[in-house]
Amino acid sequence: MHEKRFDGSADKLRSEKRLALLEVDQVINLTLQGVEAASMVDVGIGSGLFAEGFRNRSLQVAGVDVSQEMLNLAARHVPGAILRLGLAEELPFHDGYCDLVFMGLLLHETDSPLQALKEAHRVGCQRTAVLEWYYVADQAFGPPLEHRLPEAVIKELSRQAGFKQYTKYPLSNLVLYILDVV
Repeated sequence: MHEKRFDGSADKLRSEKRLALLEVDQVINLTLQGVEAASMVDVGIGSGLFAEGFRNRSLQVAGVDVSQEMLNLAARHVPGAILRLGLAEELPFHDGYCDLVFMGLLLHETDSPLQALKEAHRVGCQRTAVLEWYYVADQAFGPPLEHRLPEAVIKELSRQAGFKQYTKYPLSNLVLYILDVV
């Protein structure tokens, strides 16, 4: 299980090089655009980089990760966040727990992207934002092509998971997919 899981060091998650690639402010702005969100769950919270950004926008933040090491790191960067050990395919939150679910560079790592999106749909009552790598072989960073998800796959999985609206935002280095419940 989870053989595609991130295996780098925790420090790598907040390196200057990685931060430059992620466009955190732009991702958060697009994720919050057109939605009134007060709470969010960061699935695959990692070091808490995106959760920290959402908290700075006054959202109540929760996070889940398969790694206790990552949860410990997130706790240092996002004090007061509700943090739980768990899988994207079995989120440890009740139905309609939050307004927004965020999956930053995670969906391609799950054992079942469809089940992960179904869980996001169950837990989030307004929107799920999925940040992913472009499906290209010649990108100098990120996972190998066979671990990346083509846009058509993400779009079809979002439909199967029950999302009603799908919007794609191409960024400089990544792609943000906004999946709305209504």
